[in-house]
Amino acid sequence: MIPYGKHFIDEDDVRAVARVLQSGTLTQGPAVDALEAAISSYVGSKYAVAVSSCTAGLHLAAVVAGVKPGSTLVTSPITFVASANAGLYTGGRVEFIDIDPATINMSPNCLERVLSESSGIRAVVPVHFAGLACDMAVIGALAENADAMVIEDAAHALGARYADGRMVGCCAHSTMTVFSLHPVKAIAAGEGGVITTNDEYVYRKLLRLRSHGINKLDDPFLDLEASTSNGTVNPWYYEMQELGFHYRITDIQCALALSQLGKIEAFIARRRELVDRYDRAFANMAQCRPAQKSGRDESGHHLYVLRIDFAMLGKSRLEFMQDLRLGGVGTQVHYIPVPAHPHYRRLGHSPDAFPDSKEYYEQALSLPLFYDLTDNQQAQVISAVAELVT
Repeated sequence: MIPYGKHFIDEDDVRAVARVLQSGTLTQGPAVDALEAAISSYVGSKYAVAVSSCTAGLHLAAVVAGVKPGSTLVTSPITFVASANAGLYTGGRVEFIDIDPATINMSPNCLERVLSESSGIRAVVPVHFAGLACDMAVIGALAENADAMVIEDAAHALGARYADGRMVGCCAHSTMTVFSLHPVKAIAAGEGGVITTNDEYVYRKLLRLRSHGINKLDDPFLDLEASTSNGTVNPWYYEMQELGFHYRITDIQCALALSQLGKIEAFIARRRELVDRYDRAFANMAQCRPAQKSGRDESGHHLYVLRIDFAMLGKSRLEFMQDLRLGGVGTQVHYIPVPAHPHYRRLGHSPDAFPDSKEYYEQALSLPLFYDLTDNQQAQVISAVAELVT
């Protein structure tokens, strides 16, 4: 069975992890610092903070942005639930911004309307769906005018570029960008995430929140009497200065991610080659079309999504997926719109309020896309799909 996505591990990755296992430092050690420095250098940000997952990173970012009871986080309906859940974790409200059907990213026009009609929006979370960067110059300007902080959900987009050529994660139009190191993403750490920022205050706060709210770097102590003896800092002393979390990542994971980062350009180049072959194969098929056609040279190409008119085919998506599976091809759907989930329905949301997202979801099917998908395997996928849509 050809899966829709999978990681790639080679002997360099195995040796990198083995070195950490033999080093005596499995967590809170030098591999964490090394990964953070490498990610910052790669994307062009001043700072990076590695955490236990992208979800953890989004949660911390929402805390730093000041999302709390009485304030609102806005994001796309077409995303994994973590993008929205970050707002609920902090006690805030969540609102959704419909997508642009051409990009499957947050629609700037819809965002502008919601920002003008709503008050209390503290954070805007655009999602770079499938690795295609949102129009961050416009989104950033709209959010700034509304006094809202921008947190880029770049779970799909490590290695992607904006239309102007800068790397996603440089935070040119945002305060923070959050990446995922899940195995099916651009590079794998097993689990993990990274937050980038150019703001030193934000960086320091993220470091504290990642580790129980305990002071880090050269943060001054608040209790001067307890922290010193005869003018000397007590070597055992530390302070929990605010309520934080245990969102640390291990050196084992960071060693793997750092080794993978050295291969990211090869990973993305192969994904781009596969996407181009898919695009050409499906260009003239009446009942299906690529969900995204623009930005192919800049995208991180996490997913390849077809929009299929199942009604015109007279076949349900389930039947279509089952037929492909019989032909050895695994597929997936990204994503069920977040407002459609029972928890969000109970909060008063409905997918019907976002017609472009709803229509996209009804047609979406993700095909296999990963670094070591062979040409023969891809030909098998194309042939299986073509047989069902022609």
